[in-house]
Amino acid sequence: MKWLSDVSLTPHHTFGLPARAQAIVEAHCVQDLQEIWQASDYHNSPKLVVGEGSNLLFCQDFEGVVVLNRLKGITIDNHADHYLLHVGAGEPWHAFVAWSIDNAMPGLENLALIPGCVGAAPIQNIGAYGVEFAERCAYVDIYHPDTGNQRRLSCDECQFGYRDSIFKTPAMQGWVITQVGFRLDKAWKPVLKYGALAELDSQQATPKGIFDAVCAIRRAKLPDPSVCGNAGSFFKNPVLDSEQATKLKVSYPDVPLFSAPLGQKKVAAGWLIDQCGLKGKRQGGARVHPQQALVITNAENAISDDVIRLAKHVVSHVYTRFGVRLEHEVRLIDQQGETTLEAQ
Repeated sequence: MKWLSDVSLTPHHTFGLPARAQAIVEAHCVQDLQEIWQASDYHNSPKLVVGEGSNLLFCQDFEGVVVLNRLKGITIDNHADHYLLHVGAGEPWHAFVAWSIDNAMPGLENLALIPGCVGAAPIQNIGAYGVEFAERCAYVDIYHPDTGNQRRLSCDECQFGYRDSIFKTPAMQGWVITQVGFRLDKAWKPVLKYGALAELDSQQATPKGIFDAVCAIRRAKLPDPSVCGNAGSFFKNPVLDSEQATKLKVSYPDVPLFSAPLGQKKVAAGWLIDQCGLKGKRQGGARVHPQQALVITNAENAISDDVIRLAKHVVSHVYTRFGVRLEHEVRLIDQQGETTLEAQ
């Protein structure tokens, strides 16, 4: 366990905005988590577990302890028809995906180059290019540092939805994700139904080829957080009922719609924002990315208020024009913990 003397949060989240915490500490094992929660100086302080901070916006200084999840390790159970991988929550996501491809255990190649750690994947039910984390999840191990209780949640118990899970609900308050189980079938089939991947030949496609293609697409479309601070897609793609989707299609025949569960339709949020002419829109040091309207960037020494005001501006304009309410995908953190854009 390592307590950090510098309590600036700027290097610990990919937006790179100025913010501070009461304390910052690295946890490398479950025992570290228990000791952090029992530390007398911070016993009553709120705790926030962070991996790489790739999906966070600190709206204010955090009046508590930021715990950097550094629980590492990968073990493999080799079954007749699948591999079962047990992966520490603090493993960097992209490095893990690359490792799985290099070790001939495909299935995660469509999720390459998503920033963050393995432990963040189930919280958001991350997804890209036709594959969601939930489709590869075997279980999620969680630990409650206050009580010492440990649980293993099955995939069904995680209640995965579109960029959603049980880990976003009050039921998981106080629990920390420590390990994630992945089931990767040996009978591999390429998933090439989304975007530029649909141009690949399914008979010739290989896991490494898809991995490389996804990396190339993401690098071309999305700004590198190490160069221009951002947290990836700021907004979710709205899910509409069939009636609302039909009305939108009649009014805007070019609107991109995709199938969603229960007969619903998912509309591309980036298209909605682009149609409002908001690419490149600035508020202080924050900017809607000129090439990818879903991304808000720290273009020039932005502060959190710049990002919040710009995000609200985007939500307002999209709703005024299309009658569709955008929801933020990025997790917003205030003084005590998670909050919403509407509350700011």
